[in-house]
Amino acid sequence: MNSYVITILNNERSVQVAKRCIRSAAQHGVEVDFWKATTPNDFPIDKLIDEGVSIAGLHETYSRIANCAAAFHSHYSLWKHCVETKEEVMILEHDAVFVNDIPSEIYFNKCISLGKPSYGKWNTPNTFGINPLTSKRYFPGAHAYIVKPIAAREFIDRAKVMARPTDVFLNVENFPWLQEYWPWPVEAHDSFTTIQNENGCLAKHNYGETYGIEEV
Repeated sequence: MNSYVITILNNERSVQVAKRCIRSAAQHGVEVDFWKATTPNDFPIDKLIDEGVSIAGLHETYSRIANCAAAFHSHYSLWKHCVETKEEVMILEHDAVFVNDIPSEIYFNKCISLGKPSYGKWNTPNTFGINPLTSKRYFPGAHAYIVKPIAAREFIDRAKVMARPTDVFLNVENFPWLQEYWPWPVEAHDSFTTIQNENGCLAKHNYGETYGIEEV
């Protein structure tokens, strides 16, 4: 399995927290490499349209459209990489921090979330280890998950029907086989966002007076 942390390589704060992610992963036996994030300067809307992705669902009240499209394209590019390499991929966002070990062998179905919910209310899974997606009806943040090529292919195909912000896109209505691991071994230690607007930050557990909304 290859593991990548999506990083805005020309943004110092993003690089700093991504390095923290890599260090925390190493402490728990996981080797993580950088993955270049798509940014608004990369014309992500055009890139997605060129891929045949339906972008109407990226227009929503909590995010800046170009930034939301850039984040979705960053994950999309890793789904493509997963399909092309025919290998499982662990996908991490730059503010992810490992707080516990992940079993060396996780016998999940197609895609499993590893991340503790980073915003809003959630439900606690019933059993240790692998559970159906329980905390929310969609991923409780897209900051840490493992995807198999068969799932990545389904994500790509579904995006052509309707893309949405990545975590909401990964929902049990679209993909009823989604799973999550509990206790959550990865948390989002976020102090800034490059995606949401102020309205979209209010439900974040770490949001406060010093929380930054970055222009990238």
